[in-house]
Amino acid sequence: MEIFKEIEPLRAFLKGNRAHEKSIGLVPTMGALHDGHLSLIRASKAQNDLTVCSIYINPTQFNNANDLAKYPKTVEKDIQMLQKSDCDVLFLPDNSTMYKTEEGVKLDFGSLDKVLEGEFRPGHFSGVALVVSKFFNIIQPDRAYFGQKDFQQFKIISRLVEELKFNIELPCIPTLREADGLAMSSRNLRLNPEERVKALIFFESLQLGRVELQKGTSVRQVKDKVKALFEAISDVRLEYFELANAENLMILDNVSNAASSIMLIAGFVGEVRLIDNMFLNENENL
Repeated sequence: MEIFKEIEPLRAFLKGNRAHEKSIGLVPTMGALHDGHLSLIRASKAQNDLTVCSIYINPTQFNNANDLAKYPKTVEKDIQMLQKSDCDVLFLPDNSTMYKTEEGVKLDFGSLDKVLEGEFRPGHFSGVALVVSKFFNIIQPDRAYFGQKDFQQFKIISRLVEELKFNIELPCIPTLREADGLAMSSRNLRLNPEERVKALIFFESLQLGRVELQKGTSVRQVKDKVKALFEAISDVRLEYFELANAENLMILDNVSNAASSIMLIAGFVGEVRLIDNMFLNENENL
C-alpha cells in the first residue's frame, strides 16, 4: 500500500495510473477504522482498479472542541487494517496540508442541512462538504463510497456532486452492525462496557419504530414511546427521533409512503453522541 501525506506526490501517482485508464475509488474516513469502513473498501475494490482511502480528522466539521479532542485516533492500527484489506493507497494529510487559513469557505445546502444533524450540529455539514470537495479535487475519483449510517451526510454529498457537477458516482453502502444490532461506529470505542450495553437503545428504538409505524401507530405516538425508552435508562439522552422522506429529508408527521421513508435517531450515551437510521421498509435499497 502506498502512503502519501502531501498532495502533489499523490496527484502525480494517480495521474500515472489514469494514464493507463485505471478507475479510481475513494473511501474518505476519519480513521478509527472498523469493519463498516472495510466494507466500503471491499465495495471499492470490487468496482475499481485502484482504491484510495483517506484518513483525516477534519476540524471544520466539529462544532464541539471537546468532541474533536476526544475523537478516537488509531492510525497505526488503521494502516494495518488497510494493508490486510489490500487497499492500494492511503492519503494521510495533516491540517496544514488541507487548510492554509482558518477562514474557510462556508457552504449552505438550504433545508437539507438545517434539520436533524444540521439542527443540533450547526456548521457541521459545511465542514464535511468542504473537506470532501477538497478530496474530490485532489483525487478525482470515478466513485466515492459512503455508509448509510451517516445517511444525511450521504444526501448532502449527493447534492454537492449534483450542484458542482463532479463526475463521480456515489455508492451508498448499507450499515454494518454488531451481532446485537449496534451500528458500527468509530465513536463506539469511547463507550465503556456498561455504556456499550446501553447503546443498544438506538437499534431497539428503530426496531420499535418500524413495527409500530407499520401497524398504523401515529408518528407522534411512536416518538413518545421512543422517548419513554430513553427516560427509563440512566445516563442516556435522546436528541431526536424522526421519520423523514428518504429523498429530501423532509420531516414527516405521518407514513405517507413507506417505500421512501427513513427513521433517523441521535442521542447520547454518557458523553458519547451516537446516530443511527433505518428504512421503514426493510426491503428498501439505495
